[in-house]
Amino acid sequence: MKKAIGMLLLMGSFIVAKAQVEIIPMPAEMTTQQGTFVINSKTKLIVKDAQAQTSATFLNEFLRDIYGFQLATSKVATPNAISLSVNKGMSNTLGAYKFGSSKTGVEITGANPEGVFYGVQTLIQLLPVEKASALSIPLVQVKDEPRFGYRGMHLDVGRHFFPVSYIKKYIDYIAMHKMNYFHWHLTEDQGWRIEIKKYPKLTSVGGYRNGTIIGRFPGTGNDNQKYGGFYTQEEVKEVVRYAQTRYVTIIPEIEMPGHASAAIAAYPELSTFPEESTKFPPKTVWAGPTTGKQVQQTWGVFEDVFSPSEKTFKFLEDVIDEVVALFPAPYIHIGGDESPKENWKRSAFCQQLIKEKGLKDEHELQSYFIQRMEKYINAKGKKIIGWDEILEGGLAPNATVMSWRGEKGGIEAAKQKHDVIMTPTTYVYFDYSQTKKEDSVTIGGYIPLKKVYNYEPIPGELAADEHKYVLGAQANLWTEYVKNAKKLEYMIFPRMTALSEVLWSKKEHKDWDNFQPRLKRQLKRYDLWKINYSTEEWNPKTEEASSTK
Repeated sequence: MKKAIGMLLLMGSFIVAKAQVEIIPMPAEMTTQQGTFVINSKTKLIVKDAQAQTSATFLNEFLRDIYGFQLATSKVATPNAISLSVNKGMSNTLGAYKFGSSKTGVEITGANPEGVFYGVQTLIQLLPVEKASALSIPLVQVKDEPRFGYRGMHLDVGRHFFPVSYIKKYIDYIAMHKMNYFHWHLTEDQGWRIEIKKYPKLTSVGGYRNGTIIGRFPGTGNDNQKYGGFYTQEEVKEVVRYAQTRYVTIIPEIEMPGHASAAIAAYPELSTFPEESTKFPPKTVWAGPTTGKQVQQTWGVFEDVFSPSEKTFKFLEDVIDEVVALFPAPYIHIGGDESPKENWKRSAFCQQLIKEKGLKDEHELQSYFIQRMEKYINAKGKKIIGWDEILEGGLAPNATVMSWRGEKGGIEAAKQKHDVIMTPTTYVYFDYSQTKKEDSVTIGGYIPLKKVYNYEPIPGELAADEHKYVLGAQANLWTEYVKNAKKLEYMIFPRMTALSEVLWSKKEHKDWDNFQPRLKRQLKRYDLWKINYSTEEWNPKTEEASSTK
């Protein structure tokens, strides 16, 4: 081995051997030495305490699936070993870890079980990017911890449904990028995707639509094919258990009061006007049936939203009861976005309710709706998250805001001393085009890889003492134009790779020029893992891109 181990680059408090050590996200501290350690079928996996067993199992399953062998486990220290342990006195940060590789073995110590798991992800990134029976890794010392506590990815399964097997794979992608939240968007106008035993028609009726528009909205026609699916409660439990073994928290989203067409199709009495037929957004080419309620077959925003009636509140409370029992996460996402007020404005019931409650207008009526549901959810031991529209008419007392319409909502919420998760369309909407010459339909917009990488989740408008309210950020993938796994992976990779560094690494360590060569090696890992991804070429000067799928 050459004495220099490739060209060394000094960055802050760590030294990176560019030729060999290409970790994403960039660790907080890292040093390298000459030499290698070789992992093979004779290497032992030492699990020093029970809290590290989950990570040991993950590592062995990964080695089996990718390289074709597993390691024998042991509790006795020995040379030629990978050792996993927890040292709770090391750090108070969830996910902090130390990693060290020497000529005789690897030592991974986490401040908590999550830290051990992230140390294993660092080890995985040091492995060869081609199949081999002897896996040579460089000698590295790492001390690392995440910048933000909330590092999330969202997936809309309402427009297009993805089976349990792929949801598990999506969770793997989250975990292997040192991210820790999965926002599962389970209800929509185009499909209700979670079994609620008390209301079986939510899935038998609301889980299926009788066709889907063709092409970009407003569409050129309809395929007239029945489409849908849903997750049983047993399947949800299975996914939750799986996510827990990856230290990923699942936040379910149950939309209210808008985006409720599928629920209203199943139970029309939840509408302000149960007897009226579905109305469609302007310019819709194909509108479907002209009578009755329906699970929507086109995209857009629909006027028919939940009525703020006692019947609706009882329905939603019953739904929440079953959802809370399935998800151990501290949050329930209640949506709150894109809820038109036209039906409420022309409803005698709603106008009378506004007077009775002393509300100013329909926006305050929505705030009343959200705050009432928040009280019920809080009583169940959970907190609510809502899109930034929940600021309108007054923010619920304990709500966390997801700022999606730019950063303004997040700034406003943080200044009101509310927790914020940043997810602005301008940086992290992964349904937006990532090149200027996409060869398949997207929703539009343009967010290239470099723009994602350059995102800073803490807005400059916030004072230093307000930074703590920004919990982190997440990317959203809405699936109007994402029908299958191949397209899904193309839309998130490698933009998710860039976001992982935004959320984990120290702000001062971010460097686009340094990120690019590390990304090239990461793409080779994706090839090994059989992941589809954008092959755009990045020009740091022009940000122009060309792409194939």
